[in-house]
Amino acid sequence: MATRVKPASIVDLRRHQEGVDEIPADGDEVRYAMSLVRQGEHRFYVLSIPSNVLAACSFATTKDEDPLVGFQRVLDKKRAQDIADYVDSGGSIPSSVVLSAQPDSNFRSVDRSKTAAFKFDPHAFLIIDGQHRVFGFAKAKTAIRVPVVIYDNLTKEQEARLFIDINTKQRPVPKELLLAIKSLARSETDIEALLGQVFDLFHEDGQSALLGWTSSSKKASSKLDRVTFNAGLRPHLSLFDGRDAPYMYGIWNAYFQAVMSGLNAKQVPGAVTKKTTFRAFCDIFPEVVQRVQDRYRSKYIADNFARVIEPVFTLASTNFSSPKTSILELATEMKKKLRAGLAL
Repeated sequence: MATRVKPASIVDLRRHQEGVDEIPADGDEVRYAMSLVRQGEHRFYVLSIPSNVLAACSFATTKDEDPLVGFQRVLDKKRAQDIADYVDSGGSIPSSVVLSAQPDSNFRSVDRSKTAAFKFDPHAFLIIDGQHRVFGFAKAKTAIRVPVVIYDNLTKEQEARLFIDINTKQRPVPKELLLAIKSLARSETDIEALLGQVFDLFHEDGQSALLGWTSSSKKASSKLDRVTFNAGLRPHLSLFDGRDAPYMYGIWNAYFQAVMSGLNAKQVPGAVTKKTTFRAFCDIFPEVVQRVQDRYRSKYIADNFARVIEPVFTLASTNFSSPKTSILELATEMKKKLRAGLAL
């Protein structure tokens, strides 16, 4: 718990820090236990601050603006609310918020560098990294302690440079890897789990039409990743009316066997990994399925799919290998070819 400066022992300070603070009044001096960290020529302070206090003494925009108004202007409210909901559900976010102490905060170390002291003010700290977390913590019903890293005596140029370094040198986890890890964490939605199982069958089964053309956990050149795969199949889940992954895989695999046969004949098998081409073939899937139902009494095998989509491959090879159009435009061209090949 933050402690306003008054006669108090170190024991009292440590005991108070176990709780959650009321927000101090402007001008009060606040103290927290902290550690000094040196990295080469750089040094910063590591401490934890209650979420409500942190939100009340830090800002993300100009000093002339109210902190919460500033937050709302520059941040994604939905993302902040997602963080708040996650915290309220018992979630933990251990990554540190990075702050720059402003001159008016009178930030300093005391008690032989074991304690950080600063003057409480709505603009005591500029948030260098973690704006969404701070605002999300402020919106949460649950008060938590937040790990923070505080730099002191930075110039505006140094603050800007630090912001750039953090936001260019730290890379987000690829979406493809997150989808793969979600299954391990058992945090997938039902749809993500179903699509993940279908993808895994395409990735691992020896009879897969896409064997060797998929990448399970990262975006790779000339490979089909989970993000593109899910985006292609997701719109058509209603066609399967609650069927399981092996059933879905069986039909989709027969379809893509026909697709790959056509692409091989055009000598562009790798075109299936092009996002535009893959998604376009997925977009025409319902129309192709309808024709297989009508012509072949719902016998969903590769040969029947191949007979139906054969007119699509009268398009030039470059339409598949180097598509110059959007997904919708390529799918529209494919559908025109399907209709042109329709015979009664």
